[in-house]
Amino acid sequence: MLQRYSQLFVRTLREDPADAEVDSHRLLVRAGYIRRQAPGIFAWLPLGLRVRRRLEDVIREEMTAAGAQEVHFPALLPREPYEASGRWTEYGDGIFRLKDRKEADYLLAPTHEEVFTLLVKDLYGSYKDLPLTIYQIQDKYRDEVRPRAGLLRGREFSMKDAYSFDVDDAGLEASYQAQRDAYERIYRRLGLDYVIVQAHAGAMGGSRSEEFLLPVEIGEDTFVRSAGGLAANVEAFRALVPAARPVDGLPAAVVRDTPGTTTIQSLVEFANAHHPREDGRDWTAGDTLKHVVLALVAPTGERSLVVVGLPGDREVDLKRAEAAFSPNDVEPAAEADFAANPGLVKGYLGPWSATGPVLGTESATGIRYLLDPQAVPGSEWIAGANEEGRHVFGLVVGRDLAADGAAEIGEVREGDLAVDGTPVELARGMEIGHVFQLGRKYAEALGLKVLDRDGRLVTVTMGSYGIGVTRVLAAIAELNHDDKGLVWPREIAPFDVQVVVAGKDDAIVEAADALAARLDRDGLDVLLDDRDERPGVKFGDAELLGVPTIVIVGKGVAEGLVELWDRRSGERTQLALAGAADAVRAAIGG
Repeated sequence: MLQRYSQLFVRTLREDPADAEVDSHRLLVRAGYIRRQAPGIFAWLPLGLRVRRRLEDVIREEMTAAGAQEVHFPALLPREPYEASGRWTEYGDGIFRLKDRKEADYLLAPTHEEVFTLLVKDLYGSYKDLPLTIYQIQDKYRDEVRPRAGLLRGREFSMKDAYSFDVDDAGLEASYQAQRDAYERIYRRLGLDYVIVQAHAGAMGGSRSEEFLLPVEIGEDTFVRSAGGLAANVEAFRALVPAARPVDGLPAAVVRDTPGTTTIQSLVEFANAHHPREDGRDWTAGDTLKHVVLALVAPTGERSLVVVGLPGDREVDLKRAEAAFSPNDVEPAAEADFAANPGLVKGYLGPWSATGPVLGTESATGIRYLLDPQAVPGSEWIAGANEEGRHVFGLVVGRDLAADGAAEIGEVREGDLAVDGTPVELARGMEIGHVFQLGRKYAEALGLKVLDRDGRLVTVTMGSYGIGVTRVLAAIAELNHDDKGLVWPREIAPFDVQVVVAGKDDAIVEAADALAARLDRDGLDVLLDDRDERPGVKFGDAELLGVPTIVIVGKGVAEGLVELWDRRSGERTQLALAGAADAVRAAIGG
């Protein structure tokens, strides 16, 4: 298709938008692909839609190859399906809710598991109907507290979400693998150097969960890679747990006065000065058991407290804490929480009471008490004594205290050991896809059952597979640009070739028109810059727009020559005008 620039609805900008934080946001606005409507909400202009549709075409081709069929649901949905699954409440303030004129509750869907499940329930009832995988490409809505980075974290975004339906777990495994393989093909076609990491399922539920991450410094996720090849985001990472140690023969725990030691650093300094170790080495923060009090806020608004003990040389990672206590929101306990629980002695908190060790199911405060898995039975610690100005030395896990359970919420560090025993490194990444084995959570909640081969009703098992379409587009822009503008990969560029009329002579204009028309007849998408502008302006806009192949038709026409400009490499070569169309097709690969 031939598009004349003079008729294209676009306006490029010379200055960066004031609210742009990342390159993709800055360049997509400047080049006229998108325009801001409100925080986290953008209008799509013709150039942006062309790129978006070409990206969607890649996804559709691979979904079809994987055996998935496309459907389309509304974005506006009633409350009832989400009420049945529990997510009307679980999502809390994270979704847009509204009422119609009859006061019925609706939401702008953040995701569509429920209605996909109900659709299959409505139409299918036998094992003969399965396996089935259906998908859509649809806009989603989430009420982000701080929408930022343009398309990377918005309130409205486009997503490809697919759902598989199988009779048994073996079928789910096959469907999951088919989608996982399709994702790999999609990202390879888009030229994205992805990493697959183990992930936490969060509010989606289910068992197996993997994220496709793009390693970039602006990524909002931290992920872990081990020398042994394991990869996980920090929420899902599990460190190697040391072996339990024998407790027999260990010295008894001693409560000691430690005035003015409300921080780990001051405690370590005091211990080294007044109670040196018998083995001669210094006490370190890693010898202390730090206790933090967290407030868990359920989606219903109900608030509860939990005390977690973790090595004193680690800070709490709130993302890991939110994963551990999902679907609750997690925040540090407030002053009112401490005032309401006098057993929580700030600065000296621990699993201890003045009358003896805490053995049983509750801490001395009566609040649920959890331990970091690194605090294995037989390990010795310094911990608060739950008394002002006092700590316990030689506190032994399994002898002097017991916990209600485990919570791994400490920060992950370079060099920590993964479960395969090899050290890990940390990297930043951007999520571009997520696949889940949902299992039977939604099928059970919504009554999706089919008759199996023996005529028995069985609950269907499901998988869920998402790609953030607009996020991937922004990620590609983030990785494909230079100081002049965007440089799109050919697979999703808005046009195959841009022909620039670099002069006003009739011979130049006619040659450019003829070349553009020929390329159009050859099946290429062509942008012909026929505007009444100086060549410098056209060249600047060509660099900003990022079409990977540019043909400059200028003064060289008098000698039968045009110039081929490879926007990706920057290389410019002269071509004979007579054979230019063939040369351009060869350069493009068509």
